[in-house]
Amino acid sequence: MRPGIRRLVVILLVVLCAWSVPAPDLFADDFFDQNVAPILVRHCLGCHSGDRPEGGFSLHSLHDAVENDIVVPGDVAASRLFQLVEAREGTAAMPQNSAPLSNDQVNVLREWIANGATWPADIQLEPNRVGEYDWWAFKPLTKPTVPSVDDVWAESPIDKFILSKLNQQALSHSPAADRRTLIRRLTYDLTGLPPSFHEVEAFVQDPRADAYEILVDELLASPSYGERWARHWLDVVKYADTHGYDKDKLRPNAWPYRDYVIHSLNQDKPYWRFVQEQIAGDVLFPNEPDGILGLGFIAAGPWDFIGHAEVPESKIDGKVARNLDRDDMIANVFNTFCSLTVQCARCHDHKFDPITQQQYYGLQSLLAAVDRADRQYDIDPRVERQRQELKKELASLRSELKVSEVGSGIDSGNTVSTVQQEIQRVQAELSELPPQKLVYAAATHFSPQSNFRPTEGKLRPIHVLQRGDVAQPGEIALPCVLPFSPDAASSLDPDSSEGQRRSALALWLTSTENPLVWRSIVNRVWQYHFGRGLVDSPNDFGRMGDQPSNSLLLDWLAAEFRDGGQSLKKLHRMIVTSNTYRQASVSNLANETIDKSNRYFWRAERRRLDAEQIRDSMLKISGTLDTAMGGPGFYLFELEKTEHSPHYEYHKFNPGDHASAHRRSIYRFVVRSQPDPWLSTLDCADSSQSTAKRSETLTALQALSLLNNRFSLYMAECFSRRLKIGPTDLERQVTSAFQSTFQRMPDQAEIDELTSYAHTHGLTNLCRLMFNFSEFMYID
Repeated sequence: MRPGIRRLVVILLVVLCAWSVPAPDLFADDFFDQNVAPILVRHCLGCHSGDRPEGGFSLHSLHDAVENDIVVPGDVAASRLFQLVEAREGTAAMPQNSAPLSNDQVNVLREWIANGATWPADIQLEPNRVGEYDWWAFKPLTKPTVPSVDDVWAESPIDKFILSKLNQQALSHSPAADRRTLIRRLTYDLTGLPPSFHEVEAFVQDPRADAYEILVDELLASPSYGERWARHWLDVVKYADTHGYDKDKLRPNAWPYRDYVIHSLNQDKPYWRFVQEQIAGDVLFPNEPDGILGLGFIAAGPWDFIGHAEVPESKIDGKVARNLDRDDMIANVFNTFCSLTVQCARCHDHKFDPITQQQYYGLQSLLAAVDRADRQYDIDPRVERQRQELKKELASLRSELKVSEVGSGIDSGNTVSTVQQEIQRVQAELSELPPQKLVYAAATHFSPQSNFRPTEGKLRPIHVLQRGDVAQPGEIALPCVLPFSPDAASSLDPDSSEGQRRSALALWLTSTENPLVWRSIVNRVWQYHFGRGLVDSPNDFGRMGDQPSNSLLLDWLAAEFRDGGQSLKKLHRMIVTSNTYRQASVSNLANETIDKSNRYFWRAERRRLDAEQIRDSMLKISGTLDTAMGGPGFYLFELEKTEHSPHYEYHKFNPGDHASAHRRSIYRFVVRSQPDPWLSTLDCADSSQSTAKRSETLTALQALSLLNNRFSLYMAECFSRRLKIGPTDLERQVTSAFQSTFQRMPDQAEIDELTSYAHTHGLTNLCRLMFNFSEFMYID
C-alpha cells in the first residue's frame, strides 16, 4: 500500500473510532441533572430562589428561568444568565461576593443553552438547605490514624500525611533546604526579624545533630515570638487604635489588649484559656487582669461614634448603629474562632450553612448588654482582689445602713453611726489603693458620654429583624449557641444574666465537642508557616469556602492540638520540625504540571516579607531598632485637630525626629480611615475588616516607595553611619553591609560590583539599593 493511501486509511479509522464514542447528549435529562443543576444549586440558588429572590428572578424551575429571558433556549447571547456569569472586561457580575465560575462551568452553561436548555419538567431546584450538617467542617472531630508510607523522608506524622497525599496525586516531595535558607525562613516565621550574619554562620557550622531543634526552641522562647504572632492575630480581629467611621476618633486605651495578646502568646497560654478570656474573662476569671484585658477582643473592631454618642439609642439611627455594632462583635467571634460566616444570616437564613436567622439574633442576644468603652482594671491581681473584696464589703454596709435608717430608738441610732464609720473606713481603704488603669474593652459599666450610656448589665431586648431592618422587629430572640448536630441542644435559659450568656458562649467555643474551633486555629497556624492553609479560606469553613487539601492531616492536627494541652508553641514546634516545612522552594516540572499552585505542599513557598517585616528588618539591619516592649503606640504621623475629626498627617512626619518610632511595627498607632500610605503600599492589613490572609501584590509603586520613602532614605543613612563606625576601607564596609543585609558572604564579583557602585554613588546610596534587592525582600 502506498504511503499516501496508508495515511488516508489511518485518518478514516480515527474518524470512525471517534464516531463510535458517544459524545455527551446535551438534550438528555441526565446531562442537566449531572452537569447544569450542580452549578445552579451551588452558585446561583442561594440568592435566586424563594418567595423574594434577589434581582427579581428565580432559578427554581425552567418556568422561572425562562421568565424575563433569564434563560432563552437556543440563544446564548439573549440569555441574561449567561451575560451575568461570563467574564467581561476581566470580571463577571455573578456570582456576587464569591469566586467567578470556572471556564469549564461557563462552557457547560453555554452549550446547555445553545442546545435548547433541556430541563426536565419534574425537576425543581432547591438551594442547600439550612440544617444540613453533611459538610466536612461540621462533622465531629476524631483523630485519624497516621498513614503508613514507605519512605524514610516521612519521619513525623505530618510528613506521613503529606507524603500519602502526594503519592495519591502522583507528586514527589522536594529536597531539604540548605541551612542558611532554613535559619532565615524559621527566624522570620517565628520572630518576624532577620537573623544576624553571625547567627547564620554559627548555625551553618553547628555540628550537633539536633542543632535545628535547639534553634527552634530558642526562637520560640524569644519575646519577639509573641510580637510576631500577635500581628497575625490582630490582623484577624480588626485591631486598631482609632474608632473608624466618619470621625475616626482616637482610641487611646486600646493598646493594653494588644499587649495582652503578645504576653499570652509568649506565655504559651493554653488556647482554651486564651479564647475564654476574650469572651468572658471577667466572669470566668474574676480578680485577674487578663480576664478584663482579654475583653479587648470584643471591642477591637470599628465603632460608630456618631451613631452611639450623638444619636439617642431610642432613635432609628441609634438602633441601626447598635444593631450593626452587635453584628460586628458576633461576626468577629465566629469568623475568628470558628471560621464561620454567621453574619450572612442577619437578613434571612444562611443560604449555605446551617444557621437560621433566629439563631443569628439569638447569638446577638449573648452580647445584648455590652458596649465598647474604656474599662477600669488593676495591673496587680492582688490589688484587684483586694478592691473587689472592699467593694463587696461596701455594698453590704450600705444595705445594712438602709435597714438601720428605717428603724427607731437608741440602738438603731447607734447602729447607723457605727455603720457610717465602717463605710468611711472602707472608702478610705479604697482610696489608698493604686489608681486603676483603662483598657478599651467590652463593658457594661463605664462613664457616660453624651447619648452613649452604660447598660449596667441590663439586657437590651433583641428582636429577630425582618430582612435585617430595625424598623421591622419580629419576635424576641432567645439566647442560644449553635448546635453541633441537627438534634443537639443549643438554647440557653432566657432568664440568664449578661455574664452567664457570655460565659455560655465561651464554654461552647472551647468545648471538646466543637469541631470548628480546633480546625480553625491549626489551619491558621499552618497558613502562616506555609503561605496557604490546608483550607484556603481561613475565615470561611462553610459551603462557600474552600475544602481541605488534606482533610486527614487537618483533623489529626486539630485533634492532637485539642487533646494535647492546646499549646501553640508545641504546635509550631511540630510543624517547623517536619521535613515538609524544611523542603526547598525549588521547582519541579513534573509536579508543576500536576499541581502548579502547590496545593499539596510538595515544596516550600517563596514569599515576600510583609510590610512590618520589611520595616522591622530595616530598623534592625541599620542598627536603630528599639526593642522596648509594650505601652502606648507610637505615631508615624503628625496629629492635628483632635477635638472633632482628627487629621493624621503622614506627609509631615520626619522619622529622623522621632527616635521613639524606632520600635517594632506591632507597637505603632494604627489608624483605620487613614492607614499608613507606605505600609499600605506593601499590602499591610486593612484594620477595618478581618484580614485572614494578606495580599501579596507586585507593583511599580512598591519599588518606587521603597527607594524614595522618607523612612527608607533615613534607614539608609543610619545604616551607612553604622558601617562607617567600623572599618574605614570601603570594600570592607561594603562586605559588612552585604553580610548584614543578606546574612551571607558575598563572592568577589559581588564585592567588586557593589564597591564600584559605592565609590561612584556613595555608601548611603548603596545601603538604599540593598534594601531594594529581592534577596532582602524574599524568603525561600
